[in-house]
Amino acid sequence: MSKVSNLHVDKKVTSKPINCCIFAPSFNTKKVLHPELQTQIKFTGIEGNQFYSTLRKRVDAYFTDNGISKNANAAMITKSVVLLAGYILPFVFLLAFLPSFGVSLVLWFIMGLSIAGIGMSVMHDANHGSYSKNPTVNYVMGHMLNLLGGSVFNWKLQHNVLHHTYTNIVHMDDDIADRLVLKFSPHTKVKFFHKIQWLYAIFFYGLMTLYWVFAKDIIQFIRYTSKGVTTTSKEENRIVLLKMIVLKVVYLFIVMAVPTLFFGIPFYQVAIGFTLMHFVAGIVLTVVFQLAHTLEGTTHPLPDKEGNIHNDWAIHQMETTIDFSPGNKLISWYVGGLNYQVEHHLFPKICHVHYPAIAGIVEQTAKEFNVPYNVNYTFAAALKSHFEALYRFGRFPINEAIV
Repeated sequence: MSKVSNLHVDKKVTSKPINCCIFAPSFNTKKVLHPELQTQIKFTGIEGNQFYSTLRKRVDAYFTDNGISKNANAAMITKSVVLLAGYILPFVFLLAFLPSFGVSLVLWFIMGLSIAGIGMSVMHDANHGSYSKNPTVNYVMGHMLNLLGGSVFNWKLQHNVLHHTYTNIVHMDDDIADRLVLKFSPHTKVKFFHKIQWLYAIFFYGLMTLYWVFAKDIIQFIRYTSKGVTTTSKEENRIVLLKMIVLKVVYLFIVMAVPTLFFGIPFYQVAIGFTLMHFVAGIVLTVVFQLAHTLEGTTHPLPDKEGNIHNDWAIHQMETTIDFSPGNKLISWYVGGLNYQVEHHLFPKICHVHYPAIAGIVEQTAKEFNVPYNVNYTFAAALKSHFEALYRFGRFPINEAIV
């Protein structure tokens, strides 16, 4: 891993919070309170720091000077077609030709890889509004999440707002919240089984999207709405919940019931295939997202008693995020640029196909301003670092001052 430098925070800070929650207008940021401090988390910034403003000007100039749109290009559209075909065609083949159980498992496996790809490369960009300038296109492509059995409403709140605003801040970033037997932060309570979480983590990663389909969305929706963190009314919330449930029922009926009821495929074969599909998707999605934040080299800052993070929001993103495999074109294609997480966190409104081109601009600007730019140059190095972090988190509480 290459770290350009450590941030020097010896300058006077201001108390003006930075509003980064521009991606989910139905979210009430004033109601997003730290559960222990019972106050809003604010980034106080660093007086005189021009890193982000300079970087934005340079990135904007890149697109203007080259006459390039920040949204999807032909390569992105082609990728979307390929990934959607990789999910739909194996299912059609399964129903049309009724292959042997062994062949059907291969088809379910391919579907699992494809829906993970759709989630990373298509849905993710669309729900950030970066797939197209047309909101309708983003809406349609964003709802490809339904092919995974998930809810766009919840995803935008958890990911676009909580994760992108409060990256790696415990109790605020839901992406690093402890999950049953998994611990993703150095600041949560260590339980005896966490000592071996690095051994069993992959198995539970495989269960993530199954949990998402059957329970997570409902539990999460109730939690978000009960805390009043959405601006939607109770009536609107009831409609959203009803829509969420109906879409899940339709999804499960098509994927699990139709093959048995209309094509005579034994239900146990469908159930095993469905589980395999989601197990594959769960591992891929969870590993890829974790390789950007839950690994050695990232920070997990704690707010002070007033809820202040004494850092600039953009530099906070640089310190809590790491790129991986930037030179691997196959990985970059499949994971939807999520191996360029530094660029994504700074520019979520730019389609991921452009991240390789602007990565050099980000790195050079970071170097000029003495800001860290973190990279694991291979997938193996990133994966090793992730498991080292899981091992460390499971051993003892970490003082962030020495991380």
